[in-house]
Amino acid sequence: MELPLFPLNTVLCPGIALPLHIFEDRYRALVRHCIDTTSPFGIVLIREGREVGTGAIAFTGIGTIAEIRDAGKYEDGRFDLLVVGTRRFEIRRVLSGRRPYLVAEVDVLDEHVGDPEAAHRLAMMATRHFVSYLELLQPRSGETADEIDVRVEVEADDEPEGEGGEPDAGDPETGDDEPRKRRVMIPDDPTVLSYLLAGILQVESPRRQALLEAETTEARLRTLLRVIDREIFFLERRLRLLAPDARLLGSRRS
Repeated sequence: MELPLFPLNTVLCPGIALPLHIFEDRYRALVRHCIDTTSPFGIVLIREGREVGTGAIAFTGIGTIAEIRDAGKYEDGRFDLLVVGTRRFEIRRVLSGRRPYLVAEVDVLDEHVGDPEAAHRLAMMATRHFVSYLELLQPRSGETADEIDVRVEVEADDEPEGEGGEPDAGDPETGDDEPRKRRVMIPDDPTVLSYLLAGILQVESPRRQALLEAETTEARLRTLLRVIDREIFFLERRLRLLAPDARLLGSRRS
């Protein structure tokens, strides 16, 4: 299939939502095309070069298909988007000169679990280790840390007040006055979980790209465990700043 490409200095994983601010003419054209045709585009990690400008860039051969879930347009033609990663793809060849933005022939990659029993066991271990990682991200007395703003698209459920957590307001449209709260459902599927954790972990883009490119879910989870344990080691000893790299969070601009 042919897919418009959007090279960025970040990695999008399946199931992760990413806000984007679009201001360059070529990417405005890309967004208009995708909105008009209700088609996705592909996000790839830049290896060398810059997001903005016309200089030469090199990017990874494996990326993630991004579907536009919300789009707002300014009077001057800029866009604010919210996209969600869906499937991985591999670039076969780049088709130059057809449009003002990059287009490539790509193959959508199938997902291979590896050993299903091992994948489920590793998924449970990764979840437990990830909880410890999140606890260590909380600032200690006298420390400050920026809030981690990572958006995900996972199943959620409503719970009435009294089942734990802070309630929210009732539904004004239905007249339901009973406060309810949102509970994020941890996915049972090891593949979905592996991408969710890979997308949330605050690690360098090359390390996240390696997780994205893992050939099987089992391999990704094994690598995730090593990465999580590495981060836990540093956090326990406060060997790095708690604040995540701002370049990996929030709105991307291009």
